[in-house]
Amino acid sequence: MPFDTIAQAAMVVRKVENVTHDGAPARAVVASRDYPSHIDDLWNAITDKARIPRWFAPVEGELELGGKYQIKGNAGGTVTACEPPKSFALTWEFGGGMSWVEVELAEAGVDSTRLTLRHIAPLDDKSEEFWDRFGPGAVGVGWDLSLLGLAWHLETGEAVQERFAEETWPLSDEGKAFATSSSDAWAAASIAYGTAADAATRAGANTTAFYTGGAAPE
Repeated sequence: MPFDTIAQAAMVVRKVENVTHDGAPARAVVASRDYPSHIDDLWNAITDKARIPRWFAPVEGELELGGKYQIKGNAGGTVTACEPPKSFALTWEFGGGMSWVEVELAEAGVDSTRLTLRHIAPLDDKSEEFWDRFGPGAVGVGWDLSLLGLAWHLETGEAVQERFAEETWPLSDEGKAFATSSSDAWAAASIAYGTAADAATRAGANTTAFYTGGAAPE
């Protein structure tokens, strides 16, 4: 059966929530989906340094409570919580900013596991400016791409690098269609959260343009 990337995008449940983090107001972008995998295997896939690059990116450091990590070409930080095989949390330090990522696994049936990812950002001026311009899709589309890669790896056992080559796939017709579908879904989640429809749509268009190489609207 062909691996339908648009159908995979539709499997993600997306929402935006107001939360508190360390006693301060914050906003969480939440992505959740089920995988046809036992919880132990899914935990291994998302925490084993030898396996993570097969669907995500190489990670250096100590992936344990209190350990420091660095994703190649991306964020680094500290593992702040770890309860195998159910959850972990870490700081997400990138571009001089700090946010937080929480991942939870829960059994969702026989050999089915639900993965829920929360990317939490503070409600400061920098984050709000970024939100106004791109909305939740700024981080949401990137995480959707990661969840897609994870689905491919779990289904085939293969690494994503050939099927979803970083140099070519994002700007292929299939890659652009996936990013557009994901961005539109995050714009809808933003509207459901309470963002004005015109603002959410404009931010979604900016996000789509960023991921597809198009010209962002004024």
